[in-house]
Amino acid sequence: MSKTREERISFALSISTDTKEFIMGRGASEKAPEVFLKYFPGREALIMADVHTWPALGSRVFGLFESAGIPVLKHIIMEEEFHAEWKYVELVDGLLDANPEAVLVSVGSGVINDLCKLSSHHHSQSYLTLPTACSVDGYSSFGASITYQGAKQTFSCPAPVAIVADIDVIAAAPAEMTAAGYADLAAKVPAGAEWMISDFVGTEPIHPDAWHVLQDYLDDFLANPEAVAAGDPDAIADVFEGLTLSGFAMQAARSSRPASCCDHLFSHILDMTEHRYKGKLQSHGFQVAIGTLTMCAVFDELFKQDLTAIDVDACVAAWPSLEAEQQRALKIFEGFPAPRLGYDEITKKWQDKAEVRRQLEKLKEEWPSFKKKLQGQVYSYKKMRDLLKASGAPYEPEQIGLSKQQLHDMFQKVQLMRYRYNVLDLAKRGGFYDAIVEPLFAPGGPFER
Repeated sequence: MSKTREERISFALSISTDTKEFIMGRGASEKAPEVFLKYFPGREALIMADVHTWPALGSRVFGLFESAGIPVLKHIIMEEEFHAEWKYVELVDGLLDANPEAVLVSVGSGVINDLCKLSSHHHSQSYLTLPTACSVDGYSSFGASITYQGAKQTFSCPAPVAIVADIDVIAAAPAEMTAAGYADLAAKVPAGAEWMISDFVGTEPIHPDAWHVLQDYLDDFLANPEAVAAGDPDAIADVFEGLTLSGFAMQAARSSRPASCCDHLFSHILDMTEHRYKGKLQSHGFQVAIGTLTMCAVFDELFKQDLTAIDVDACVAAWPSLEAEQQRALKIFEGFPAPRLGYDEITKKWQDKAEVRRQLEKLKEEWPSFKKKLQGQVYSYKKMRDLLKASGAPYEPEQIGLSKQQLHDMFQKVQLMRYRYNVLDLAKRGGFYDAIVEPLFAPGGPFER
């Protein structure tokens, strides 16, 4: 890496819009009271934890705050298993309503953090987060991913003012949580390639600072999956830094575009349908692992296509009307927990024939050079599979209870379920959608049925 950790974090903080301080190191939790007093002088602390994170760190932080003379309350969510659902946002909102002088101190992983993030925003204040696992990139991100009215939605809300990451605690988290974080970080590889596509067609230009703060170092952060799986604190610190830088990228862009695209949409479908394996809900990172691997396979097929041979006139003539796309979406999402999701999102991102022609003419003319740029970004299916396997993350859909047929059938929803332009949108416009999806599930394909 060309910059030191201190230099990377300093740059990240310089482009962040919400977070003013990021402390990471062994024993860093000892600094939590000092950080709280710096940003919230004279306020009361309300520590939010769950049945696992309270003994892991919450109890210790509570004692540290008491010793520092900070008025402190606590609330522990006692369910063994829960996701970021609206009813928990209402719970935390109620706690802040009842304690108007309190500031939330999130002690937990992604769910606790997202609940504290959105509730703090509802009360026009910030909060402090102490992560307990290297499991997600949401600690530092702008926005909270919450299931509301059956649909997984990203609610706009600021990131915490400060992050205190104790690597001793984070490295001691269950290995599957660390593997989930590694997979969430790996998702930035195909997500980056899809952002390049969106930039190429002009729908969401790349934000330079948001790109370089993470993508310049992503390969290095992912380079040692065996050490991550072995619980090595230094390797886990690298992954946690990468996840945090991803969050800073989202702050700078005011969007999750730097961190996710189709890779995450597979996970959103599984969340919305309350997918379980062996009776258990699967973690965000484990779901994303399969989405990431799948999208790397899609790019493998994309690179086999000669897009300089696209018949632009034929593609434009075949391009469906908005009304036809809306009806297709309603049919595909019929019986889904959010049946109008595809309809609403395709309404936002449908483009007319003139715009489709412009995009395809540009693609046809510039494909050789653009293909080379994409190949420099995205990993092959085999490379990504090897990395995920070495990290302890899932590398076969069946490992999260998902059949290859189910994975195949999710594609049509993935393409439609978010306004964000993706590689499948480009393929629909260019008439090569089947050419990059169906071979994945054909004999000899990575997901042969």
